[in-house]
Formats: sequence, structure tokens, C-alpha cells
Amino acid sequence: MVTLTEAEASENNLPKGGGALVYRQRLATRLTHWLWAISLFFMLLSGLQIFMARPDLYIGQQSGFGFDNTVLSIGARQVDGEMQGVTTLFGTSFDTTGWLGLVPQGDGLARKAFPGWLTVPGYRDLATGRVVHFFFAWLLVATLFVWLIASAFNGHLREVWPSGRELKHLPRDVADHLRLRFVHDGRYNVLQKLSYAGVLFVALPLMILTGLTMSPGVVAKFPILLDVFGGRQTARTLHFVVMIALLLFFVIHILMVVLAGPLNELRSIVTGWYRTTPEKRP
Repeated sequence: MVTLTEAEASENNLPKGGGALVYRQRLATRLTHWLWAISLFFMLLSGLQIFMARPDLYIGQQSGFGFDNTVLSIGARQVDGEMQGVTTLFGTSFDTTGWLGLVPQGDGLARKAFPGWLTVPGYRDLATGRVVHFFFAWLLVATLFVWLIASAFNGHLREVWPSGRELKHLPRDVADHLRLRFVHDGRYNVLQKLSYAGVLFVALPLMILTGLTMSPGVVAKFPILLDVFGGRQTARTLHFVVMIALLLFFVIHILMVVLAGPLNELRSIVTGWYRTTPEKRP
């Protein structure tokens, strides 16, 4: 990790104040970070467009009226003479009018799983949604591959993988975060490492594999995928669950950036340079 003094930072036209500047994020890390953000954004909105074609989730290989394996269903129905948006989760129904099932469109309400602002494109177009989704899905795969290769060579891979010694300090790190006590030393803490490793080595590969399992052409060549994930419908449900998990990670990630100092964090992921906390002198 490269460290600059205040004088060196001034010579390089970097901002002054605080502790030393460290070169925290390499170019490959910064580029792949933003490519992931863009890809996941469009995959989410186009994925919801695809999901609207059949806004139900099942467990198992098959689905239909003859099977009792629905875990989630979004739709609309008549309730006391009025149309109502209804979302059913594990057999329990909720009124989601205006949010899911029956959503604002123009001057009234339309029977759609999601409002237009939450899908790409904003109107019903399954074909375009699939094109957008698959384009950014393959961009995500390529970006993950490039990140793995680059990180293996520049040492970043070791920086996001927690060691056994660090895991022993996990309770203390959790307590520090709950008290909003953040250490700005230019290194990832154990919670960051666990979350990043979970996304990069578990969530994204699982997202890719479950997506491939939904493809008839892919499973025709690799039928083992159906056995691994318990059927195409289970893979579709897992795909949706991973999407929710990534969305939750994004919300927490943004919250931590704001709490830890958004300008410093943004400078790190844009320019690579991170301002550390000055060391306390006795």
C-alpha cells in the first residue's frame, strides 16, 4: 500500500487535511466496481420486467395449478367489489395496492406486478427486458472474471479475504460498528471482508449459476444444474432471493459509506486515494 505525506500529496495536487493519504483502490478494482454497479442496476430493473411475465415463485422442477409449491405470488383480485393488489408470501396475503399487483399508471391503476419506474423498459416489453438483462448479465460475468485475474496479480484478492486471526476479532468489530466507531487506516475491517467475500465468491456465482439453470439450452448440455438447485423453479426462486440479498447489501453499503465519510470513501473508489485518520500522540 502506497502512503503519501502531506508534502507529497500537495505536489500531486491531492487534498490536504487529516492523516496520510494511502493508495487504497487500484485501477482494476475501481473500474470493476463501477461496472458491477451499472450491471446490477440494469439487471435488477430488467429482471423485474421479466418477472412480471409470471410474477410467482415456486420450489421444485415444475409449476402450475396441479402443484402446491408456490412461495410468492403478486397479483390483483376483487375484494368487496373493488380491485385490490395482493401479494401472497408463504400462504399469507397482504394488501399491496399502489405498490405491487395494482400500481399507478397514468391517471389510474393498472394490473401489473411492479410500477413502471421500477422496470426497464418502463412499459410491458418482455423481449426488450430479456435483451437488456442478458447483455448486462454477460457484462457482469466478464467483469467478475477480469476482477479475479487482476486481483490475483495485484494482491487485492488477499485484501478482501479474512484471515483466521481477523475472524477472532469479529465480535469486537461488530460492537464497534454498532457504536459507529470506524477506523480509517486504509485497510478493510473483518466485516467488510466478510461482506465483500460473500458477494464476490457466493452471491454473484450463485446468481450466475441459477440464471444459467433457467436456460433450457444450458441445462440440456449440463443437466446436473437441475440436480444441484433442485429444479428450474427452485433456481428461479433462488435467483430472486439472491437479488434481494444483493439489494440489501447495496443499502447497507451506501449507509456505511455515508456514516464513514462519503467524500473520503468516494475519493477512494474514484481516484484510489484514501485519507486515513491521524495517529493519536500521547
